[in-house]
Amino acid sequence: MQRRHASLRIQERDASRADWMELFFDLGFIALVQQLSLTMHHEPTFTALAVFLALFASVWWSWVNLTFTVNIQEGLSRRALAGYMLAAMAAVGVMAVAAPEAVGELAWLFALGNAALRLVLLVLWVRRSWNTGVASRVRILAYNGGTAVIWLVSAFTPSPFRFALWALAIVIEITLLVVSSPGLLRRLGAINIEHLADRFGTLVIIALGESVFSIVVALTDELTPLSALVAVLAFVIVAGLAWAMFLFGIDAMRTGLEQLVARGDARGVVETVAFLPFVLVAGIMLLGGALSLGVEHPESALPPSAAASLAGGVMLFYGTNAAISLRYGTPWSRVLPWAIPAIVLPLIVGVLALVIPAVWAVAAMAVTVLAIVTLSEVRARHPMDAAT
Repeated sequence: MQRRHASLRIQERDASRADWMELFFDLGFIALVQQLSLTMHHEPTFTALAVFLALFASVWWSWVNLTFTVNIQEGLSRRALAGYMLAAMAAVGVMAVAAPEAVGELAWLFALGNAALRLVLLVLWVRRSWNTGVASRVRILAYNGGTAVIWLVSAFTPSPFRFALWALAIVIEITLLVVSSPGLLRRLGAINIEHLADRFGTLVIIALGESVFSIVVALTDELTPLSALVAVLAFVIVAGLAWAMFLFGIDAMRTGLEQLVARGDARGVVETVAFLPFVLVAGIMLLGGALSLGVEHPESALPPSAAASLAGGVMLFYGTNAAISLRYGTPWSRVLPWAIPAIVLPLIVGVLALVIPAVWAVAAMAVTVLAIVTLSEVRARHPMDAAT
């Protein structure tokens, strides 16, 4: 009987790894991202791209808040975590349903989903820090309680005023985080770096997976030899970014965060976890929309918004990696040799994409990404650059 009871005992959560229920929650986030990105895959405009980035910023911020809040929850059991993640997933599901009309007829539903997610975060923060003093209670109530009320009120507020309330809620959260960041490490104790690296690696996989999915869907709709060639070239681009991220970026994130925590640089942790990765992931999403359009129309030049997304996606990916590396303390002399070509060459390809057929533009970008990856591999074999 003792052996049987031992076999049925629920294992303690390994806080250094992403839990299975966190990964299950990500399925809801994938659905939300796919719903948001629909407008970029068919005749995108600069207005549509701006709306996508604004909505994705709110979604990103919610994901970051949940990930960080779970990261610092000492003693949270697997079953308790599962309950919180399912509640958060339900809120994200509501947002996903509303996403295609998030600035239209279903804006109220999108707002309710955000309000519900803030309530989940509020409960987690109350559990974590309610007994640590009056200041913590005020911050908790303002950070998630107050913003939850703002999102809830916005659901019953006519447009465009509701969008101002959305922006206000996010600005309040960002301001409170930035202002309180100097004492963050002291108040919260050790941040679990392995868990953060796991979660952000998963987020990049979601963004890259959305790009692959959009390429496959576009090829299914326009299955011709030329479109198939563009799809292969597009996959080379996405695979190159995956190579850069998972063979260089994630390890650099672990090392860099360890250095920031050792220096007590909480603001640096916030910048390289909450803010800068948004630019990187948004760049991948923009790139996926441009690549799918190139697959659908391989013989035509890309429209200006798609050409900007093609170049901007790669530029934002590498530019953000360069900014994060510098923030970690990597010398300029080790960053600029790969950062300059990684920004300049895609820009040139983006300009050419306005006048040359999409097949050639995508091919040029594939060659560019392969060249950058090759340069990174060569530099990684140099003793002075192996840890960069």
